[in-house]
Amino acid sequence: MEENEKLQLTEDEKKLFEDLMPEDLDEILDTGVNRRHFLKLLTLTGGGILAYQAAAAEQVLTRPLNAPPAELLPASIENGVDVSFKVNGAAKKLTVDSRMTLLDTLRERLELTGSKKGCDHGQCGACTVLVDGRRVLSCLTLAASCEGRSVKTIEGLAQGNELHPVQAAFIKNDGFQCGFCTPGQICSAVAVLEEAKRGEASYVTENVRKISGAIPLSDEEIRERMSGNLCRCGAYPNIVAAIREVYSGKPVEPTWKFVG
Repeated sequence: MEENEKLQLTEDEKKLFEDLMPEDLDEILDTGVNRRHFLKLLTLTGGGILAYQAAAAEQVLTRPLNAPPAELLPASIENGVDVSFKVNGAAKKLTVDSRMTLLDTLRERLELTGSKKGCDHGQCGACTVLVDGRRVLSCLTLAASCEGRSVKTIEGLAQGNELHPVQAAFIKNDGFQCGFCTPGQICSAVAVLEEAKRGEASYVTENVRKISGAIPLSDEEIRERMSGNLCRCGAYPNIVAAIREVYSGKPVEPTWKFVG
């Protein structure tokens, strides 16, 4: 579908929106069906509809959504700056507000919504991404500061249908529950493995003056290095197990502790 092309509704589909979503009909006829309309229709049809409406609703719900909105024009952006960088291996050039964060750029301009906005204050780690191989909090990083750099998000870790080893280990070891913090956890875990391989010390590393190579990742090292990523579900033991499994290359057997 061309960028400015919109879906043409059939008469049955127009009647469906007229009956169920009359307040949105003018907008739909003008700009087409967007994600908000799609989700609203999905909610309404879940409550039960007439037979003729069901047929029209099925047509709409199985059709592709309109193309993403056109790129924002520089004239509509305050304090605009041009930024060229790579995201998951693909070159991107955008005009962004000089105050726009990398997180908002990824989510709102590039539609890479895997990186989550949690606290938006750099305290939870849900927005963690990799910039030139090092983890950063994208909610505290200006997009303009990424000029000429390489950004990797959770969407860019897998190779086609093959998951990154850390992703596979998180699944195997149940390293998540609700999953909201998981993209940041996984990006941090990938960085932790590389940091240890480069011999970068943490707060709990012993004999820092004698470091001459890679640092062994004990459970204490993993917990310390991952301490900036919070999990409200409390999946920490499984997260540690997943990272330890990737680091050691050996399966980690679960250990259960019972109280009482």
